[in-house]
Amino acid sequence: MKLIKFILVGFVFGIVLTKSEAVSWYRIYEMFQFQSFHMYGIIMVAVLTGVIGIQIIKKYQLKDSTGTLICIADKEPSTARYVLGGIIFGLGWALAGSCPGPIFILIGAGFTSVIIVFLGAMIGTFLYGVLKDKLPH
Repeated sequence: MKLIKFILVGFVFGIVLTKSEAVSWYRIYEMFQFQSFHMYGIIMVAVLTGVIGIQIIKKYQLKDSTGTLICIADKEPSTARYVLGGIIFGLGWALAGSCPGPIFILIGAGFTSVIIVFLGAMIGTFLYGVLKDKLPH
């Protein structure tokens, strides 16, 4: 039953991203060319929603679906890793025309060429797992 909830949330998320054109390569291209505010607006709404959600979780000490208290640890202050990680993520996003979430949406929508992007993301994730102990964290 729990799996069905996650699948339904995934479908709704996919529909929202598709209808808002957040999965459109042209919208992503416009964003990286600073030609349109559309994607920046979507990102700002997502960040604001996340900030509000985290504050609600912390203030009301909410629990997860298993009844365990949700504890969000503070991040270590380290500018270099966030800048480097952001640059790598942004370059991958710009080159592929898609960030990780919409990859699945685009494949589901029938854009089979995105399977190459998916395979690249999986290889990158695997390489990070292999190299993470040698990387600065």
